[in-house]
Amino acid sequence: MKTATLFANQQDRPLPDRLRPAALADVVGQGHVLAQGAPLGRMLAAGRLASLVLWGPPGCGKTTIARLLAQTVHLFFEPVSAVSSGVADLRKVFEAAALRHETGQGTLLFVDEIHRFTRAQQDVLLPYVEDGTVTLVGATTENPSFELNGALLSRCQVYVLKRLDNEAMRQLIARAEKTERRSLSLTDEAYEALIAMADGDGRYLLTLVEDLLRSPPAAPLDPAALAAFVQKRPPLYDKAQDSHYNLISALHKSMRGSDCDAALYWLARMLAGGEDPRYIARRMLRFASEDVGMADPQALTITLAAWQAYERLGSPEGELALAHAVIYLATAPKSNASYAAYNAAVRSAAQYGSLMPPKHILNAPTAMMKEQGYGEGYAYDPDTPKGFSGQNYFPDGMRREVFYKPAPRGFEREITKRLDYWAGLREKS
Repeated sequence: MKTATLFANQQDRPLPDRLRPAALADVVGQGHVLAQGAPLGRMLAAGRLASLVLWGPPGCGKTTIARLLAQTVHLFFEPVSAVSSGVADLRKVFEAAALRHETGQGTLLFVDEIHRFTRAQQDVLLPYVEDGTVTLVGATTENPSFELNGALLSRCQVYVLKRLDNEAMRQLIARAEKTERRSLSLTDEAYEALIAMADGDGRYLLTLVEDLLRSPPAAPLDPAALAAFVQKRPPLYDKAQDSHYNLISALHKSMRGSDCDAALYWLARMLAGGEDPRYIARRMLRFASEDVGMADPQALTITLAAWQAYERLGSPEGELALAHAVIYLATAPKSNASYAAYNAAVRSAAQYGSLMPPKHILNAPTAMMKEQGYGEGYAYDPDTPKGFSGQNYFPDGMRREVFYKPAPRGFEREITKRLDYWAGLREKS
């Protein structure tokens, strides 16, 4: 682990690095996992640390927390990046960790962007996590359920970190002003606009603050002047690091806020920075399901068609198809009812376990299954007078639940009418 030396020029280090907390108590915005009564807080109070995954957005403190966890339980901190490290690098880490283990010194292996490891690379971690050679702490911005092997995930506890709220961001600004011994020259409105620009990313906020403190304006900036200042000093665009996430977040939120002009601006910024258009298309496709959903079912079709058009045309001609989809998504009615319904169904499935479907909706391809009542009493809905039987399709022993609650917007207004119609028939039946 690198440490600062007596001869290091602290001012040469970026402000976000200089303001890294020295103790877990100094970490802002993550009390729900780090406080004394919170899960990680309780674990540390017991003097132990299990392998875990920190899942959260950029700039919320994942790397800092990992370093402080190692410090708190007196483990050697060994950081690797899943972007640049391969199996050979991991084996060297494990060899060194095994030697330390023999002398009673534990190792915390921190894998940044662990979701970037292939399945095979993740498998390499398993035996060393299993036998305690290393305590694994992985950091990811992606859903671990989708990106990590089930075997690895079963050996780790997942802690969800939150995007920093406004109060946490204000604390960071106050620390920056104290460290730099000067105050931001901003109007109250511009101060709040600065926090909004960072969108919960503490590292990005401190980068903006550092620029503002080192180049103080003659008069306090208002929101318009702040926007112009920031545009003159945009962060370097790195497709694999912070700018990548900052700009895709800006595109996503502009579309969610139905601002097609802002969305087109962020799309242009990403493409000009060299972002892979396929990555943008993939995120737009997710947006079509998660944020537009059934309020406009055509959004998914149009976005997929735009992706396919790009694949056939390439750059720069195909980029117009992506702009087409961005405009459609930004101007479409928004509803996350499908997303919420699916999450509610997942929670219910976990709650009730492996309940069997009711026998009347099971096929009976064999005589034995027919004898056991499979398919008995099933009503074929198209043959009923109203095309609706009203039968129960939930498992026996589970009450009927309503997961999907359409929003009163777009096409979902029509879906509400259908659901109400079927609910009325179901009550009568």
